[in-house]
Amino acid sequence: MKLLREYYELCDGGICQDLLTEEEKRRIAEEDVTILSGVMQCADKKNGNGRLYTQNILEREVKSYNEAVKGRRALGELDHPESSVVNLSRCSHIVTEIWMDGPKVMGKIEVLKTPCGSILESLIKAGVPCGISSRGMGSIREENGTTMVEDDFQLICFDIVSDPSTPGAFMMSEARDIGSIAAVPKAARINQTLDSILYKFQK
Repeated sequence: MKLLREYYELCDGGICQDLLTEEEKRRIAEEDVTILSGVMQCADKKNGNGRLYTQNILEREVKSYNEAVKGRRALGELDHPESSVVNLSRCSHIVTEIWMDGPKVMGKIEVLKTPCGSILESLIKAGVPCGISSRGMGSIREENGTTMVEDDFQLICFDIVSDPSTPGAFMMSEARDIGSIAAVPKAARINQTLDSILYKFQK
């Protein structure tokens, strides 16, 4: 088994979908909460890393992951570690809802008031698009030029990343005004902004 990481966009097609409930909208308006939503994974389609997940595998893992979501244990980190363990000191967000919509894995993420969550919120407020990336363990095999993810795959979490490998795989914010962040800067600009914010927080 190996560590498998995939990148997707939370807002399908770069346009935010209003998936928020009235209670979530109230919390955004009154409690200064940031919530993101959209596509988190996709089945039966080769992704930017050349891998393909079957719908059966993702449906099973979403069902299992929902137990962590219900228990408020579905945490994710800011940036990808080279580990299969979620590091609590680096958590920036929590998945509050996840479901299948055909071949797509849809979900909602709430940004936490942690040190890494504060960095993520600063990036969002600065208009820096960030990518969503699944992290899991599993075996792979080659089949007709496609890397197939085997049935032993286990979803670990969803992380937030600054430079997705999939073109255009950036998420937009459904926060404050429940609107979308406009342009997607080039990777160099994203990294430069991230480095600047990280430097300020470290000082």
